[in-house]
Amino acid sequence: MESIERYHRSLQRKNYSSVTWKNYLNRIERFVLWLNAPLADTTHTTIGCYVDYLLRKRLCPKTIACHLQTLHVFFEYLIDEEHMPLTNPVRRVSIRLPKPLPRCLKDNEIEKLLAVIKDPRDTAIFMLMLRSGLRVQEVAHLTLDAVDYGRRQICVYNGKGARDRVAYVSDDALHALEAYLKKRSSKAKGLFLVQKGPLTGTSISVRGIQKRIEYYAKKSGLKASCHRLRHTFATQLLNADADLATIQDLLGHEHITTTQRYCRVANLKVQRDYYKAMETVLKKTQIEQDMRIHVHTGRQVIPLHPPEDAGYESIKANEGEKQWRTVRRTKRN
Repeated sequence: MESIERYHRSLQRKNYSSVTWKNYLNRIERFVLWLNAPLADTTHTTIGCYVDYLLRKRLCPKTIACHLQTLHVFFEYLIDEEHMPLTNPVRRVSIRLPKPLPRCLKDNEIEKLLAVIKDPRDTAIFMLMLRSGLRVQEVAHLTLDAVDYGRRQICVYNGKGARDRVAYVSDDALHALEAYLKKRSSKAKGLFLVQKGPLTGTSISVRGIQKRIEYYAKKSGLKASCHRLRHTFATQLLNADADLATIQDLLGHEHITTTQRYCRVANLKVQRDYYKAMETVLKKTQIEQDMRIHVHTGRQVIPLHPPEDAGYESIKANEGEKQWRTVRRTKRN
């Protein structure tokens, strides 16, 4: 359709990445094929039926939400740019999304995973994800000149959202990277290269990296993925008392709410705050209980250090400690 082609050119003019506009166009074309009618005939009810169709296809709620978001933006374009006489039919149509906790690897699981990785290239790839928080596509697109070994940092160019940022490299990740580069003999510009097959010497693809982590996950018996390594990086930094804004910058998140979602798992900082606050609460509760009148004896339980002029006097006890006894006071007539 001509309108879809014009929308394609509009996305390119707005400098959307090829991955983004391809995903948008695929979703729109899928909807048009299902609709089998003019786009101007689309109604609120039509969109609801399309959601039912996607559910029958067993698409997950998050994927359906992506379809709805794409269609919403597309219809806004048709109304504003193509002057199509209709109200956006996707407006107020949504699907409730679950909010599962992001999964991260424990320390012993990290050791178990790294123990089965023998290839220097693969070790360097996954150490950069684990220690620098790089996305899989950022690792795949790294070049040799992006790494500054003296400053121990990596320049990530054209990351998600076409944003550049600086990532930092830990000592163990730097050693893994240097071990790989000693073995690497190619003069290709890309940092991580294919080592076998007809594509040898070319930059490894995103899918190629994902297949490697799937292989090692199966070999180690762990549920590991490239993104889970990134979750682990964020969680470890938070547990080491790194500021949330710092983690946001290192991960390259545009909104801090995204960073908060990454850091909901195994948050030792929250755990420490909880136990510290609960200790204060319990102390206060114990003091209040100690000051109550004992029902059975009618006597008051005396705290270790009662307030002055409360009707108590100190008496000597073993080992120089103080105990307290009630001062008898006679009532004057």
